[in-house]
Amino acid sequence: MGLQQGTALREAGRTVLDEVPFPLTHRLREFARACMPAYERWFPAILEELRGLADGQGCAFADLSAVLLTMYCFVPEVHCSVFAVCRNGRTILGRNSDFLPALEALNANCLYQFSDGRGFLGNTTAFLEMEDGVNRWGFAAGLTSVAPVRPEPGLNAGMLLRLLLETCRNVEEALTLLRQVPTASSHTLVLADRQGGIALVESAGNHMEVRNPKDRFVCAVNAFHLPAMQPYGQPVEDTWFSEERYQTLIRALPNGVREIEDAMDLLAGKKGFLCQYDRGTGKDTVWSVVYDLTAGCTYRAEGNPARKPFRRDDRLSSMEH
Repeated sequence: MGLQQGTALREAGRTVLDEVPFPLTHRLREFARACMPAYERWFPAILEELRGLADGQGCAFADLSAVLLTMYCFVPEVHCSVFAVCRNGRTILGRNSDFLPALEALNANCLYQFSDGRGFLGNTTAFLEMEDGVNRWGFAAGLTSVAPVRPEPGLNAGMLLRLLLETCRNVEEALTLLRQVPTASSHTLVLADRQGGIALVESAGNHMEVRNPKDRFVCAVNAFHLPAMQPYGQPVEDTWFSEERYQTLIRALPNGVREIEDAMDLLAGKKGFLCQYDRGTGKDTVWSVVYDLTAGCTYRAEGNPARKPFRRDDRLSSMEH
């Protein structure tokens, strides 16, 4: 799969390493090397795919590793909003991906199908890793990044989410796996499944806290809100309106999201600030997605949902038949 993607990009005139918006420093290379044993133990298949991507691109595996294995670990990337809610027998996960409009053309919506029957639909700003997605078993996840403090060798947020989509059928399986895998980045993960399970995970390196809510909703932006995780937070100068987004979610989710249309309205900023960026400042919501896990439906806006419509994507359900 990596070879296919790398070759296709090269034939289209796109060179992955030329599009990386930061220098490949000695620190990144050394940290990627330190993370290798964790990937070899817990996710060797992604290393194989990464080697294929490098071969297809005609570039060094070590260079691509320094990019993809160190994301979320050093540079503060404080954006994105995600929530999950379970009410009236329906489980929904929604996420806004807030990122740089200048890099919008690099974003990808991916459908992965494996020969053993596994498969998932996901979205990413960074090639092989995933930032939100849903798999054939009706398990979904979405991440937000938190400013890192002291990165430890392990899997980063995007690779962890990809691993969960490939291997987990429900929230409990995901939590069991997350408690075992060494973690490199500071991040949150919102998890949900077809059976109505939902959870919030806040993680900084190998410090992890989980919330399984009784009030049937969870949400996350770009800071830790669980009390035990407060010592692992770090202030940043530009929060991308993180607290405003969090307060919008906290106000809307208890009673205001019961149907798919409610989730879309929330993500589109109709219930408070969530995506109303001034695009001229170099910030925007670059995609928005709603996963209706009960019905097995995905709805995605290819851009800011305040301006772009949500469209239904049935490719994953079609793959099952």
